[in-house]
Amino acid sequence: MNATLRFALWFASIGVAVYAIAAYAFVAPGALVDPSMRASFEAHAGAIRSHAFAASLALLLGPAQLSPRLRARRPRLHRWLGRIYLGLGVGVGGVAGLFMATHAAGGTWARLGFGALAVAWLFTGARAYAAARARSFVEHRRWMVRNFALTFAAVTLRIYVASSIVGGIAFATAYPAIAWLCWVPNLVVAELLFNRPTRVAIGVVR
Repeated sequence: MNATLRFALWFASIGVAVYAIAAYAFVAPGALVDPSMRASFEAHAGAIRSHAFAASLALLLGPAQLSPRLRARRPRLHRWLGRIYLGLGVGVGGVAGLFMATHAAGGTWARLGFGALAVAWLFTGARAYAAARARSFVEHRRWMVRNFALTFAAVTLRIYVASSIVGGIAFATAYPAIAWLCWVPNLVVAELLFNRPTRVAIGVVR
């Protein structure tokens, strides 16, 4: 990963994580979202806060876990951060996200999209952990890359929502598509750019 891409990844991840933590810690759930989402956020404030805080933790830790320098210089720290990333970030965030997907605005297609994202996030996290426990580190790296591509959906979702607003596309029209666009292309990019067989493994969680 070149320096420019690495900086963009860190900047976007930290920026969205800090925004989400501040928004859900200091503002009432539903206050900053589209009116069609407000009632659901207010009715399930605990679940949406759990999802937001856990996913933000994953966003903050994920780029560091993909760093070969951290793995090489501080392997023990890498392992412990990995446990926190997978256990609290992905585990709690994925379960809460799956629950909130059943209440998502945008109708059936949006709920299916966000539900599939939550299931894929939990599945890839479990596979990454299992591979590390089996000391299959190349497979572990591949599953972690896929998992963080799904974590990064928190960033791409906001890019698509903002773009749809600027483009004058109605929220009700855009959101069902965004529920899929925020994560499916991420996985494709992860496979094409970062999971090629010739690349060097970049992370281990034991």
